[in-house]
Amino acid sequence: QVEVVESGGGLVEPGGSLRLSCAASGSIVRIDVMGWYRQAPGKRRDMVAVILDSGSTHYPDSVKGRFTISRDSEKSAVYLQMDNLEAEDTAVYYCHARVQIPDTVALQDYWGQGTQVTVSS
Repeated sequence: QVEVVESGGGLVEPGGSLRLSCAASGSIVRIDVMGWYRQAPGKRRDMVAVILDSGSTHYPDSVKGRFTISRDSEKSAVYLQMDNLEAEDTAVYYCHARVQIPDTVALQDYWGQGTQVTVSS
């Protein structure tokens, strides 16, 4: 079994910063991609940042230049540094990991429970 756990959410004023952390643990052969998604009330879950095993990163235009994703492969961890936060960034942030588990070839998707980020004055 694989577990994905996030931490680091909270309340911050517009223009402030937060750093989210996520770690995957359990029976893991390798992690292909890790990333962050967010979901605001009444909206769909959208990609915020992803980082591939190669180190390549991808961001939507809405966060490009403000958010930075990084990865510690030895710790099966991923981080999201969020700067210059805006009210529109308010959402529940979910960590995602695409993992190969023992005795399988196909990659499987695992999600964390989510952490609330609120940007408000």
